[in-house]
Amino acid sequence: MTTTVIIQARMGSSRLPGKVLMELSGKPLVWHVINRIKKCKTVQQIVVATSNRPEDRAIVDLAESAGVRSFAGSEDDVLDRYYQAATKFNADPVVRITADCPVIDPVIVDETITGFFKGHFDAYWLSGEFPDGLDVTVFSYSALRDAWNNAKLPSEREHVGPYIINHPEKFKLGQFKKFSNLGHMRWTVDEPEDIQFIRKIYTRLYKEKEIFLAEDILRLLEKEPDLVNINADILRNEGYLKSLKKDQELLKGE
Repeated sequence: MTTTVIIQARMGSSRLPGKVLMELSGKPLVWHVINRIKKCKTVQQIVVATSNRPEDRAIVDLAESAGVRSFAGSEDDVLDRYYQAATKFNADPVVRITADCPVIDPVIVDETITGFFKGHFDAYWLSGEFPDGLDVTVFSYSALRDAWNNAKLPSEREHVGPYIINHPEKFKLGQFKKFSNLGHMRWTVDEPEDIQFIRKIYTRLYKEKEIFLAEDILRLLEKEPDLVNINADILRNEGYLKSLKKDQELLKGE
């Protein structure tokens, strides 16, 4: 078994095109995600999974320059992209991280992976009221393969986890609830206000060859609470909500 983080990344974001290569403290945003995951103690392999569109070749090049593996697959069928990448690189379990989370916490990733193994789960994820941008989910390869074979709805193909999470009768599921009362915070990058917020965080906390953690951000926000207001009005999980609307349209047409 090779514990593998697969980082999904593409240039074609509808809300903030090219966000994964935007500059952040002198480096592309996705470079910081890779660099932070390299600090994990339980991860044996990192793969950046992008699409096979020509504009995403830049992401493949960046992954190679950062010393990690890459995979180019379907742009819209992200479940297929993950399954194909996991199969190619013998990944088991698969740890899902998104490239728009440049403050992903390697300690929390390690804690989630440890919980996955301890509970012998098919899927285990950070849950509860945590800041958007710390998201991490661990899947067994067998569960990923089952989802790939059976998922039909747009929400189940455009996202990796919904089919598995929506079938507790088939899979052993677990949740890691580390935070409370922090669900209103946005530490991800989907909108211009988000990158503005993240750049302020990096300006204050980033140092070369060091990693700041979620606890460092929380301490900073205690000192400068107004920073939270920069992107406070943005809807959480907007992409997944759009997929659910597609589900409804598909089901109505049947």
